[in-house]
Amino acid sequence: MTSQLTPDICVIGAGSGGLSVAAAAAAFGVDVVLIEKAKMGGDCLNYGCVPSKAMIAAGKHAHAIAEAPAFGITAGEVKVNFRKVHDHVQSVIGAIAPNDSVERYRAMGVNVIQAEARFIDKNTVVAGDTEIRARRYVVATGSSAFVPPIPGLDDIDYLTNETLFERTRAPKHLIVIGGGPIGMEMAQAHRRLGAEVTVVEGARALGKDDPELAAIVLDNIRAEGVTILEGAKVTSVEKRGKTGVRVNYERDNGAGSVDGTDVLVAVGRLANVDGLGLDKAGVEHDRRGIKVGANLRSSNSRVYAIGDVAGGLQFTHVAGYHAGLVVQQILFRLPAKENRDIIPWVTFTDPELAHVGLTEDEASKRHGGRISVLRWPYAENDRAQAERRTTGLIKMVVDRKGRILGVSIAGAGAGEMINMWALAVTNGLRLKDVRGYVPPYPTMAEIGKRAAISYYSPLTRKPFVRGLVRFLRRFG
Repeated sequence: MTSQLTPDICVIGAGSGGLSVAAAAAAFGVDVVLIEKAKMGGDCLNYGCVPSKAMIAAGKHAHAIAEAPAFGITAGEVKVNFRKVHDHVQSVIGAIAPNDSVERYRAMGVNVIQAEARFIDKNTVVAGDTEIRARRYVVATGSSAFVPPIPGLDDIDYLTNETLFERTRAPKHLIVIGGGPIGMEMAQAHRRLGAEVTVVEGARALGKDDPELAAIVLDNIRAEGVTILEGAKVTSVEKRGKTGVRVNYERDNGAGSVDGTDVLVAVGRLANVDGLGLDKAGVEHDRRGIKVGANLRSSNSRVYAIGDVAGGLQFTHVAGYHAGLVVQQILFRLPAKENRDIIPWVTFTDPELAHVGLTEDEASKRHGGRISVLRWPYAENDRAQAERRTTGLIKMVVDRKGRILGVSIAGAGAGEMINMWALAVTNGLRLKDVRGYVPPYPTMAEIGKRAAISYYSPLTRKPFVRGLVRFLRRFG
């Protein structure tokens, strides 16, 4: 027998964004239904951010042992027990999972339904034997790994982020198809954990990031032994022997191939829209996701979309940001619009690669070339020298009035340091605001301060200022 519910809000998808909307609604006493057909916590907890960073952490420990002699420490040969690495990854997921559990959300007052959801008309969703007619819907179904139609790929047991972390044995030679953030993070982590690794990228590896800073990261990963083939379009995949695989590719200078034992497909993500009945709901969508305005509302005024399924930037923190915007509109009737210029992102390679705001190219186009680009290297920082983490730099783009338009960092701790600059970009701060703050010594955060004050250094080249400085030094 079908039951009927008429909540204020129905959330479809219990990933980061959906959980945030449901929790906020429940906290304000709003009747909310949350529908999830698979695992609570979504891709980030179970197959993405959490397990990948846990594996990266394991790789860092292995690499630290290899680097120890430079500090006068001898720790012996690095030995990796991949089964225990797997157990570490799963234990991290297990430690976080209760925060996203059905039990916790039901205790908050959220009506959690574990079933597949689909719209049957513009106003109604069916999930299992329950019919929901909500005042507002929030679709937060996320995305899944895109598997391209490469000939022969279906004939092998290829890996994606959804199966990679189930392995208890290290691949002997991992071939990664795709040189984006996921591909490069996993390539470096597996190399540090003992695997031979080759990355095959059809264009430029880390192609969405500043080329100058991406090159710093890629050079370091190559130096660790990862082979990166750029401009190599995969044409086919085939089995080789009982356990091997061959990936064939084409480059401008001809065809080639690489032989390995395992293939990881990491060429991008597809929005999870299939099976939702969006056409019946009058919700416009395509392969990139649900089409929404800056307010995240779809062509059906009752339906919002947030996170990956909204077709924009695909990051967990973006889903959380979207959740706040939607809650602001639904619960408080306040207008809210997405601003992608303030969204930071981090690629957790070593060195890390972080960015917020406009890139140099974007800023130049928007401001007609009337910008300044400031840089400061890690090698000029005392803490970086002490830690032997001197590879990298900060790059800051500012307008003619010194307003900070964008910041990119390639180097140790870049993901943590970008937080300050995200705050600066979000609030429209200028270099004079940074000039006045005092960073503790010795910290790597000083790198940003040094870059900021370098904006004023051209003044010292003016004859009057040079003369004044000499006068003050002599008589001041």
